[in-house]
Amino acid sequence: MSLGAAEDENSTSEIHIPADVDWHMLDKSRFFILGAALFSGVSGALYPIVVLKTRQQVSPTQISCFRMSYSMLNHEGLRGFYRGFGTSLMGTIPARALYMAALEVTKSNVGAATLRIGFSETTAAAIANAAAGLSSAMAAQLVWTPIDVVSQRLMVQGSSKTIIPNVNAYKYRGGIDAFSKILYSDGLRGLYRGFGISILTYAPSNAVWWSTYSIAHRLIWGGIGCYSSNKDENGGVIGSSFRPDSKSMVAVQGLSAAMASGVSALITMPLDTIKTRLQVLDGEEGGCRSPTIGQTIKNLMKEGGLGACYRGLGPRWASMSMSATTMITTYEFLKRLSTKNQ
Repeated sequence: MSLGAAEDENSTSEIHIPADVDWHMLDKSRFFILGAALFSGVSGALYPIVVLKTRQQVSPTQISCFRMSYSMLNHEGLRGFYRGFGTSLMGTIPARALYMAALEVTKSNVGAATLRIGFSETTAAAIANAAAGLSSAMAAQLVWTPIDVVSQRLMVQGSSKTIIPNVNAYKYRGGIDAFSKILYSDGLRGLYRGFGISILTYAPSNAVWWSTYSIAHRLIWGGIGCYSSNKDENGGVIGSSFRPDSKSMVAVQGLSAAMASGVSALITMPLDTIKTRLQVLDGEEGGCRSPTIGQTIKNLMKEGGLGACYRGLGPRWASMSMSATTMITTYEFLKRLSTKNQ
């Protein structure tokens, strides 16, 4: 589905931006190979923030980002910020491939279907992006959930028991060791701990993110169009057009991504906190081995009410905004690179 030109029917100014690259236009081999390399670099740059967010979420008390960072740096060094990164990276590559394939196929098919039904291009784009975000998150969680369980346990392994009690008692020597111990003690169910809540977290989060991004993207370009139109009228220019350069397009994409991340983080933060605790923490002493959703919510309410559900919101918002801004600009760049020659 093509974004085409964002224009106001009542204005004399038009904004000409490149059309969107659909699934059928892509060289699939180039798309997945370049995508794996580009997104691996993005993951490496943002991983320390994810570790910080995870430790804040499983902490029973409110700990500031600065204090948590200082404690990690003082006791574990820089290595503490990259615990579990190798495991996360190895899982991210197939998960990201599933995600991108589901995203593009759904967006292309749903977008075309909604336009045929008679929806406007703006509405069709929002619906297509929401459906694409939903389907891509559900597909990727088949790989991401076991990787999340293993990597998150590695992330919190070096933390002090006085700061984060109830952390799993096992000491893991690496991703493979963690995988085998979890499989041995809890079976396949242990690797998919929190799968249901992961779907409930990431599916709506992605749907909200992609639909908000689509709307914000068009609103920003619409605003630029109105500004250009008024400027042309004041300057006495009629029938002019505006062709944004690559820097302008990246800026609009980045701003749209940051806005979408803020909305998505606020809406889904409590679910993400519950999911992280289910995957990382053990049950209370004398209680069940794996905490239930009800027990997790009860503990959060005891620790600080609704505010406890929003621990780590700052790092998560920052992580989502930086990740999304980098991801969307990288993703659009990747699609341009992977377009078939013809």
